[in-house]
Amino acid sequence: MEHVQVLHRTGQWCPGRRLGEVVAYDLPILPRWQVAGHPTVDRAYLLLDQGIQLIRTVTFEGPLIGWWYVDVVEIEETDAGLVVHDLYVDFLVPPGAARYHVLDLDELGEALTQGAITPAQCAAALSNAQGFIERHLRGAEKGSIDPPRQFPPEAIAVFERLPSFGAG
Repeated sequence: MEHVQVLHRTGQWCPGRRLGEVVAYDLPILPRWQVAGHPTVDRAYLLLDQGIQLIRTVTFEGPLIGWWYVDVVEIEETDAGLVVHDLYVDFLVPPGAARYHVLDLDELGEALTQGAITPAQCAAALSNAQGFIERHLRGAEKGSIDPPRQFPPEAIAVFERLPSFGAG
């Protein structure tokens, strides 16, 4: 397992580990997002070959506890580490993945219209979002690529058991 640094969109360099095409990193939660009595660090996962970032955030409360926040991202490999660029499309996925919510498609359209992203980045975001749905959220009746509702992805299981990487 390789040590890596990941630059999150909050501007924080975060310690992580990489195994093949999967990275886990520990993300300190900024004070304004912290919830009293909850942990102050999230573990985020990058599926490098799929352009996906997943977080079962500890800041969710009430009926959202245990839900996953999934970002469609572009990942840039630099000498300093991995830089994560948000591509606007997000998902909320509850435990069991029996359903999901797609968020922020309007933000994707606005970013394209305003020139904040290129048409190629927009196309990649849409393709990665559809690939994520097909690979991880569609049931067998819909022709899932992996076993039905392979969510969270099996590839992150090894990282879920690891202790803190030193963030926070």
